[in-house]
Amino acid sequence: MSRDLPSLNALRVFETAARLESVSQAAQVLHVTHGAVSRQLRTLEAELGVALFEKAGRGVQLTPAGRRLRDASREALDSLRTVCAEISQNQASAPFLLACPGSLLARWFIPRLDRLNAELPELNLHLSASEGEMDPRKPGVSATLLFAEPPWPADMQVYPLLSERIGPVFSPRYSRAALLEGQPVSALETETLLHTLSRPQAWADWAHAVGLEPRQLRQGQGFEHLYYLLEAALSGLGVAIAPELLVADDIASGRLLAPWGFVETANQLSLWSPARQPQAQVRQLADWLKSNL
Repeated sequence: MSRDLPSLNALRVFETAARLESVSQAAQVLHVTHGAVSRQLRTLEAELGVALFEKAGRGVQLTPAGRRLRDASREALDSLRTVCAEISQNQASAPFLLACPGSLLARWFIPRLDRLNAELPELNLHLSASEGEMDPRKPGVSATLLFAEPPWPADMQVYPLLSERIGPVFSPRYSRAALLEGQPVSALETETLLHTLSRPQAWADWAHAVGLEPRQLRQGQGFEHLYYLLEAALSGLGVAIAPELLVADDIASGRLLAPWGFVETANQLSLWSPARQPQAQVRQLADWLKSNL
């Protein structure tokens, strides 16, 4: 015996017409024409090789085969509706796992986390931080917030948020802070500069943008990750190169100085999500981030 099912759309139309015992009412409920319902019913009867309805006065009534199929299709479709509703509800309440660099989490995200939770309470946000290479395709991750340079991969839905800007920063506690303030950018050629091993080209990129020869800059103490580099700068150990977004609060509070400003790079802060997954919550978070950056 064949286990192939007839058209599921035809079964859905039949279940509606059988439940209402009216082709016209089924057409209204399904928002289609009377003729469209009749065609689906004729197709189903042809596939099964049996009549499902018979005329009764000016209307129709179910045949014994029709009543049997009505009961089975109603049970099956009700079960499907229940399961789909449960899956949708579970998806809506499931944790939204956002991966982002630890430095971004500590210096920008956490100070704004209360506001995000208050304004997007249904998001059920969970955070995962890493200072290593970010993998937006990691199983279980709903979205990844990272600095990256276009073009974007075809299998990811990417929401650009902000162009990256980088520049030199140092603490007022730095022993040479008073000597550097008010000086041209060329003053950095005599400084031993702090840098991060995770982004060794940052100083060279900045130098090119401001018209300095990168070879004239002297690399000093290196740190494995950006978070440690910024802590060193805050401690007064020297001049560091940093993204403006991560030091803006420190500059506003006077904990860091940025006398030469910041220059734009090719990187963009973007929210990445696998294109195959639902995007409603991702778009909601992207909109919130964009309005708060």
